[in-house]
Amino acid sequence: MEYIYSALLLHKSGQPVNEGNVKKVLTASGLKVDEAKVKALVAGLDGVDIEKTIKEASIPVAGAAPVKEEAKAEKKEEKKEEKKTEEQAAAGLGALFG
Repeated sequence: MEYIYSALLLHKSGQPVNEGNVKKVLTASGLKVDEAKVKALVAGLDGVDIEKTIKEASIPVAGAAPVKEEAKAEKKEEKKEEKKTEEQAAAGLGALFG
């Protein structure tokens, strides 16, 4: 994960995401650098539009509201069902002693 963070930090600061810069960031943060991971990261990001990828991965805040409303409605339904079940259980016990 540190390798991806280093690439994002370099991108955010306007620096090129290359092996040398990734190594500098990792070394500056006190991490031991794995050459193979650095090469894999840089090769994997070759030709990738990082800004576009970040935007596509972001979840819009407005989209979360309907999910919350659905969850609230489900909880209300569950409570109603629990109440009915408790009432039915009480009625059943009353029949035993009735």
